Amino acid sequence: MTGETVSSAARAETAFERIAETDRPEVWIALRDKDDVIAEARAVDAAAAAGADLPLAGLVYAVKDNIDVAGLPTTAACPSYTYVPQRDATAVARLRAAGAVCLGKTNLDQFATGLVGTRSPYGAVRGAVDPARIAGGSSSGSAVAVALGIADFALGTDTAGSGRVPAALNGIVGVKASLGAVPADGVVPACPSYDCVTVFAPDLTAAAAVLRRITGPSPTDPASRPRPDGAPLSAPPAPRLAVPRPADLTALDPDLTPLWDAALDRLAATGATLTPIDIQPLLAAALLLYEGALIAERAAAFGAHLDAHPGDADPVVAHLVGGAAKFTAADLAADQQTLRRSRTEAAALLADFDALVLPTAPLHPTLDDVRADPVGVNAALGTYTNFVNLLDLAAVAVPAGTAGTKHFGISVVTAAFADQIGADIAARFLGEHPPLIAPGGTDLVVFGAHMTGMPLNGQLTDLGARFIGDVRTAPAYRMHALDTAPPKPFVTRSELGASLPGERWLLAPAALGRFLADLPAPMTLGKIELDDGTWATGFCATAPTGTDITAAGGWRAHLTA
Repeated sequence: MTGETVSSAARAETAFERIAETDRPEVWIALRDKDDVIAEARAVDAAAAAGADLPLAGLVYAVKDNIDVAGLPTTAACPSYTYVPQRDATAVARLRAAGAVCLGKTNLDQFATGLVGTRSPYGAVRGAVDPARIAGGSSSGSAVAVALGIADFALGTDTAGSGRVPAALNGIVGVKASLGAVPADGVVPACPSYDCVTVFAPDLTAAAAVLRRITGPSPTDPASRPRPDGAPLSAPPAPRLAVPRPADLTALDPDLTPLWDAALDRLAATGATLTPIDIQPLLAAALLLYEGALIAERAAAFGAHLDAHPGDADPVVAHLVGGAAKFTAADLAADQQTLRRSRTEAAALLADFDALVLPTAPLHPTLDDVRADPVGVNAALGTYTNFVNLLDLAAVAVPAGTAGTKHFGISVVTAAFADQIGADIAARFLGEHPPLIAPGGTDLVVFGAHMTGMPLNGQLTDLGARFIGDVRTAPAYRMHALDTAPPKPFVTRSELGASLPGERWLLAPAALGRFLADLPAPMTLGKIELDDGTWATGFCATAPTGTDITAAGGWRAHLTA
């Protein structure tokens, strides 16, 4: 992911050295045998050397132990639940096919029920920096494996915030894509209507490289969804961001308030417009997940197992799931309808914004804090995360500083399948080059008024188009200037042509259709050969007219001259 060629075997060796150095046994439930990992890594190196397409070769990763890895036990942090799957979860299979090598299975809050990382018979997972503080859950082991530099990335899951809170509390990135974007087959269900597979990584570029490999529907997961043709591929240059009012931040630890204020200043410095809104409707919807009849999904998923094996049950998890007994089927139906109305209300609340920015977690408690109030601390950690999956939203969690050993992060929350907008805004906040997090889109090459900084560039950015890079035509084109307002050119193929500079943009297929429909005559789109021998869609003209300006060497040069 860094662009360097790294031996998979050497990286695996380094990972095991790091495991020994850090001495954090509570991170792992099942660590693979070192010799087996090295052997697999050497096979990846050999395949890569033979020319196999392995974009994640040289990377090692960890998997939360509620996600199946063929041949390794899946426990969900409940020993009596253990089984050995014969096939990988789809996300794991896609990573294996891309050349990444799994190190083992990581610890979690039992049955992925919790945000603290302490509800496990395999031990409480301690924070990566301060062992007195929690790592956050439920994907605690996965987050710490990344934060300690053992794994290049890790898979977690997220129902109430488990792919985001541990990222915030360990100073790393956590990406929770839209519901169904990453298939969830091979995942032990927690609350299956809202469960997501997530990615932890040191930075957004690394997370994006993984997401591009695991995103996309699977026939083995009926809840997986394709990315819509009209999904945006880029955040606008000056996004409109909703933020909570001060009155909605009462849960925030006073030690972390300066970090939140600084984060808002950093966002504004990127060109974003920040508008406080009332997020109480979102916080109210969040209560349905644990305090309403939706808890019945957890009871249906694993409640009977806990009843049959009380000795293995974490007391807090058993208590929470046991609370489902007080609800009836009618209660569940009523809460599902309430949630449906809440989704409509949330869509209206956020309709005028590109994203909502929130603190990921309002506090970073100690292990002692959790022991003293296991339910209350857990509930507080989910204040700004619990509603996201319920309301069919996506989120990117990124670090935003520390106060002593307390870690703080922010989350950029977007509409379903507007994940790329969230990633772009988060990358600008971090000062990273915004990475493309999902595959798809159609190339468009432009050579004139639609290029960056030109008068018609807004027609592309308004459609969510994404700048990919500079290009040149094959040396077989001439450029003609049209007498229009604003002036613009087109290119035509000619035996007496030249190589002309332009730009490549990526558009969603639906956006490209709208763009073509709005093109004024004589402009149209056709195939243009580039200097690397490939062909891309670009501007042509149905009736070539205008002044030949090929000799200028391109549109910018023509305007300068």
